[in-house]
Amino acid sequence: MVAVLFAIGAWDRRWIADDGLIVLRTVRNLLAGNGPVFNKGERVEANTSTVWTYLIWFWSWVTDAQTEYVVLWIALTLSVAALPLAIWGTYRLLDLKARAGTALVLPFGALIYIALPPARDFATSGLEVSLCIFWAAALWTQMVLWSRRAPGTDRGRILLIAFTAGISPLVRPELALVGALALLVVVASPMTWRLRAAFVVVAAVLPVGYQIFRMGYYGLLVPNTAVAKDASGSKWEQGFRYLGNLFSPYVLLLPVIVAVVAAGVVWWTRTQQTRPRVDDEPVAGGRVARLSARLRSPGAVVVVFVVGGLLEAVYWLRQGGDFMHARVLLVPLFLLLLPVVVIPVAIPQLRGSGRRVAVAGVAGSVASAALFVTVAVWAVVTSHSPGMHNGTDIGRSGIVDERRFYIQNMSIKHPITAEDYLDYPRMRAMVEAVEEHSQIGGVLLPAADYDTWYYDPLPVPPAPGVPKQLTVFFLNLGMTSMNTSLDVRVVDQMGLAYPIASHTERLEYARIGHDKDLDTEWVIAESGAIETHPYLPFYLDQDWVRQARVALTCRPTQDLIASYKAPMSLTRFRRNVLQSFAFTDYRIERVPMYELERCKLPIPPEIGR
Repeated sequence: MVAVLFAIGAWDRRWIADDGLIVLRTVRNLLAGNGPVFNKGERVEANTSTVWTYLIWFWSWVTDAQTEYVVLWIALTLSVAALPLAIWGTYRLLDLKARAGTALVLPFGALIYIALPPARDFATSGLEVSLCIFWAAALWTQMVLWSRRAPGTDRGRILLIAFTAGISPLVRPELALVGALALLVVVASPMTWRLRAAFVVVAAVLPVGYQIFRMGYYGLLVPNTAVAKDASGSKWEQGFRYLGNLFSPYVLLLPVIVAVVAAGVVWWTRTQQTRPRVDDEPVAGGRVARLSARLRSPGAVVVVFVVGGLLEAVYWLRQGGDFMHARVLLVPLFLLLLPVVVIPVAIPQLRGSGRRVAVAGVAGSVASAALFVTVAVWAVVTSHSPGMHNGTDIGRSGIVDERRFYIQNMSIKHPITAEDYLDYPRMRAMVEAVEEHSQIGGVLLPAADYDTWYYDPLPVPPAPGVPKQLTVFFLNLGMTSMNTSLDVRVVDQMGLAYPIASHTERLEYARIGHDKDLDTEWVIAESGAIETHPYLPFYLDQDWVRQARVALTCRPTQDLIASYKAPMSLTRFRRNVLQSFAFTDYRIERVPMYELERCKLPIPPEIGR
């Protein structure tokens, strides 16, 4: 029932975010035979989740359907399927057959999650939240079932855990925190050394293999998005602001406290009511053997996911959260709720049971029922909540209710396709400008009036080595790239698809998630467009363009550009692998003059205005 309610709620709020469209550009290039790239001829990994990218590509290839609807149905299916999968795992964790009497199972934590409006928003957003919670539910269930089986009887289940936990960094890089904890617990539990070796191989083969591919093909240790957002950076103050932005509108602290109390009640009731098991025998061996045996237990599995969820939450607090309301804290919340996704309301067997068992059963039943009613009332109220105050305004916090923001700006209740986003300011004008100038080449830049795009052409003939290509430079990367052909180059000032921007320094007080902001003069210089007025838009500095053009000749910057633009060969692959460590940390000064000083390059003569 709870999965049905979630499906109805998610469908009622169905949409695909602008950021959810970004991955579809890579999918289009894959289907066209251009490789896993965002712009043809530039090897840039513009998507954080590798599994998400190839999952969409596979089903788009199989169904030959419009990619927007493919991603919509994949996201909805995974989101909804995550709940019964998690419920099954928690039901097996409770091991109700070992209790005296019977019990009714209530969807406690599941109700908390689906009641949150952002949980329903990101169930179909085109972002990888749906994949992340499905992965978490799958790993949770696999580990609970493993903890309930005797050692030596489940080789296949252990290797399946190795695979699921091993791909965690390919689902999302920060999920490696949870995957690593799961792998450590399982590999340290009792098993033969042959099985342990197989476990390590199965866990490592895909992530290690892809990491080598990433280093050689893209020239980085991490996705380019992690470089663009400085995923190892620190913005604690903004992170706690983001936490409050989630908790405040929904009074989320109430169900969180109730969930902690419910977990305590379930644990206490279980210790009072559980019948002794005949197979609970002392473990032979020393302290290490006993500790190893304890790792294969339901309690150890609960610790893995609670600690993993807390680590995920702390990571995002340190990172500063996100600019989308609640988005990156949904997965940590889901992880923390897994042990109480369902809770039992015991119906004690009074006849034939001791007074202690009977009292514990009645007390536990009353407490669990009261806690569930509290959460149910909160869920009904919260499910109709409008969400964050002024959610469509980008205020000082930089956080916005992304779905409401786009619905308000386009007057479309369910924006799903790229065509729907043509109603966003500047988009129709961009499409017209692309049609007009795509054969000539140059750079398109947005104007302030929402209906005009500045055009800076290439010189005639273009400079040697400059491709006759049109470049669109705009922040909203998803809607822009999906409403242009693959022959048009689309880049952004944040650097999600543009390494020149992603390798600049993070701006300390910029809007979270938009911490890089490359000045337009760099794009003019790098694309080979005309650098002087009147072709150059009036608000751009001719001297900055000339300085940027010289700054791009800096030897390390040239090496970086070659890592993703030079033709791929075995030599290039090997060179990228060796240089990927340096490229990941390499940063460019965003002010051209400062970059010239850093690289000790000559300053070109000033032109002036």
